[in-house]
Amino acid sequence: MADRPDYYKVLGVGKNASEEEIKKAYRRLARQYHPDRNSGDKVAEERFKEISQANDVLSDAEKRKAYDRGGALGGFGMPGGFDPSSFGGGFGDILSDLFNRGGGGAAGRGQGGVRSGPQRQARGRDLETEVSLSFDQAVNGAQVPLAVPTSQPCPTCNGSGAKPGTVPKVCPVCNGRGLESQSQGIFSMSQPCSNCHGSGTVIEDPCPTCNGTGAQRSVRRMRVNIPAGVRDGSRIRLAGKGEPGLRGAEPGDLYVITRVSESPVFKRVGDNLEVEVPLTIPEAIRGAVIEVPTLNGSKRLRVAAATKHGTVQRLRGEGPQRLGGKSRGDLHYRFVIDVPAVLSPEQSEAVDKLSTVMNGNPRARLFSPPDASAAGEAS
Repeated sequence: MADRPDYYKVLGVGKNASEEEIKKAYRRLARQYHPDRNSGDKVAEERFKEISQANDVLSDAEKRKAYDRGGALGGFGMPGGFDPSSFGGGFGDILSDLFNRGGGGAAGRGQGGVRSGPQRQARGRDLETEVSLSFDQAVNGAQVPLAVPTSQPCPTCNGSGAKPGTVPKVCPVCNGRGLESQSQGIFSMSQPCSNCHGSGTVIEDPCPTCNGTGAQRSVRRMRVNIPAGVRDGSRIRLAGKGEPGLRGAEPGDLYVITRVSESPVFKRVGDNLEVEVPLTIPEAIRGAVIEVPTLNGSKRLRVAAATKHGTVQRLRGEGPQRLGGKSRGDLHYRFVIDVPAVLSPEQSEAVDKLSTVMNGNPRARLFSPPDASAAGEAS
C-alpha cells in the first residue's frame, strides 16, 4: 500500500485530539491558506486541498476509526466507500432499506427478513464554508465569489480507489453484502460490515494517485447570491452544491456561513439597528431639529425639549430587511448628552452664568424624609 499522509501532522494536532480541537485547527489553517487570500499561489492552493482532505477524514468518526486502524479508504474519501450520511436522518431509514415491509416472500431476503445485495449509493456530503461581507453587503444583499474545497473522482482510478489494472475485491467477511448479521433469538440485527464498512468490497492494491480514497481534493469556484438581511453567523443553504454523490448518487448541500463586519455608525440589535446620536446641552434642554443618518442617506429628526440622556426615538420600518421576509426592522436613535472634557474660557464663563440661574439641587429628593402618612402605615 502506498504511503498515506499523516493527517494529524497536516492539521498540527495530536492523535488524541478532540473533535473541537480538530475543527479549530482546520478553520485556522483554512483561513490562512484559502485561495481567496492567496490568489495565484499554487503552493497555498495545494496546502489548502491537503488540509481539507485531512479534515474530511479526522472530523468524521467512522473515517477516523478506519484511518487510525490503517485500513484503506474507499471511494470519495469514505472508509471502504461507506458514508454514514447514507443513513439519512435516523435509524428508521436504515431499517427501511434492510427489512422487507411488504410482499416478495422469502426470495431475495436474508435471515430475519434482512435484504441481501449491495447497499444503496451514498448521497454526497454536505459542505460548509464561510464568506466575509461588509455591513452594506449584508443589509442590501450581494453576489460574492466563493472558493469551496471539495472532492472529485480521481482521474487515475475513475473513483474506484483501486490501482489501474486492478479492481476492488469482494469483501470476504460479508461476501459483498456490506452487512454483518448478529442473531438474537428469533431476530437477526444487521449492521455495516466491520471490514468493508458497508461497501461490499475491499481494496487490496490502492491507487497511487489518491491512496485508495477514490477522490482528489479540488477547489470549486463559484459566485453565490447573498440575500439582503443576513447577520453575522447566518447560515444559507445551497441545495445540491455540496460534494457529488458516490457513483452518480445525488450531491450534498453547501452551507454558507456569513461573517459580517461591524458598521462604524449602525449597531445591529435583533431585527433593528441602533445609532448613538450626540446632543449638545442646549439641544437637550431646548429641543432641536437635527440631521441623523439612515440606511439610504440622512433624515431630519425633531428632538423634544428636556430630552434626557439615553432617550430612544424610533423610526418604524426604516431598518434592515428581515431575512426571508418582506418587512423591515426599525431604526432606533439613542440620544446621549455630549459633555466637553475641556472648556474654553468662553464656555467656562457661560457655564458659570447658567449655574447661577439653574441653582436648584436635583438630588435633594434623594435625601428628603419619607411621606408622613406612608411612615404611619409602615408602623
